[in-house]
Amino acid sequence: MVIKVLAIGDVGDIIRTIQKYTKKSEIHLINYPQDGAQFFMAPYYDVEFFKTRKVQEQVKKINEIKDDFDICLTTGSERIAYLADLNYVAYYLGRDIDVPRFKKNSTEEWQTEPLHNLNFFERKFYWSAFKNAIAHVAGKWQFEHLSKYTKNGINTSRDAIDTDQFNPNIKPIERKKTKFTFFSPMRMERAKGTDLLWNAIKLCKSDFEILGVDWFGETTEEERQFKRKLIDEMPPQIKLIPPIKRSEIARYYTYADAVIANLFIGTYEAVGIESVMCGTPVIQYTDKRRKIIVDGKEIKSPFQPFSNDPKSIAEVIDKVVESKEFREKLFDDEYEFVNKIADPVKCAEWWDRIFEDLTKKHKSIRKNSSPLRVKLRMISFLIANRLYSSKIKKLLLGSSSSKTGQTLYDNPSQSYSQEMNHTKE
Repeated sequence: MVIKVLAIGDVGDIIRTIQKYTKKSEIHLINYPQDGAQFFMAPYYDVEFFKTRKVQEQVKKINEIKDDFDICLTTGSERIAYLADLNYVAYYLGRDIDVPRFKKNSTEEWQTEPLHNLNFFERKFYWSAFKNAIAHVAGKWQFEHLSKYTKNGINTSRDAIDTDQFNPNIKPIERKKTKFTFFSPMRMERAKGTDLLWNAIKLCKSDFEILGVDWFGETTEEERQFKRKLIDEMPPQIKLIPPIKRSEIARYYTYADAVIANLFIGTYEAVGIESVMCGTPVIQYTDKRRKIIVDGKEIKSPFQPFSNDPKSIAEVIDKVVESKEFREKLFDDEYEFVNKIADPVKCAEWWDRIFEDLTKKHKSIRKNSSPLRVKLRMISFLIANRLYSSKIKKLLLGSSSSKTGQTLYDNPSQSYSQEMNHTKE
């Protein structure tokens, strides 16, 4: 029997890749409207999109289709599955668990300004949505944060990479090289270690250039100030290029002599493993204290440096530039490691087992809470988002006009509007 999975939301095409390789599960992905950085994602031929960011409309859509599925998978979308009263697996990939909405003044470790400043009722709603999941899945550094809030988290460090999209045979971009060239496509911000890279470059003795993407973290005022500082202090080795569409990024990986990935967080991200799949060595900080678990076993990451102080970063950069022997050995170790953690077939098999086990325990995608309880969830959400009592009354009466209410995710933020204006230039 094929298990039908309704997936809500995706980050970095991870769910789409799992969707492609699962054999016992059939995943239907419905994602949010393409905006901001998502504008540059790969073409979506097999993905359904919400037509709006209004939460009520999204829930309505899920309610219309949910009975066609056996189980739900969410990535940062627990609120939708909770309001639709689904049995859902919550899969955490980043800010959704290290700065959860249910935590007061939720702040990233490296920031002082809260990412979320929600009221008591909002936080209570998101805590209920978190607890309502039938399973919680995370890996790498995300699992450390997940473990603070549940003892029943599932730890997996597998990140499926589409080998059709990322492989050494991808035709590189047509650009003349004048010196050793790094590619660094990450968003520029403290969480990626951009300031550490700037400081490391000052200590480097080798000659090189770095193709960076004109993409900065700008969610908070603190991040915007950091952006201005980065621009003012940008080393001459950095050459900024416009944002790249997802479908083109592999061509930059195969073009580059090496890739510079995250230098702050202490574990690998998509950039690093995609690059290795394309045959290109990677510089990426590894914190040996962070555990990488695959099939219940801890494995060690070969990505270097093993310290993210600028001096250590500079030393690895110089070695990669100047020593072919070092560069090739580094890549060989990285390739062996990446094949353990990013093999899409093995990753899909793991998810097949998860879906199979959970559907045996939960016979339907419906949680079957009482209609009153489900309605109260929506009311609490609306109240938390400071809606007018007249709109709540319309919801209680079942009026179709109740679906027009403004919700937390209805209007794009100022930073989003600025980003979209930039992409259209």
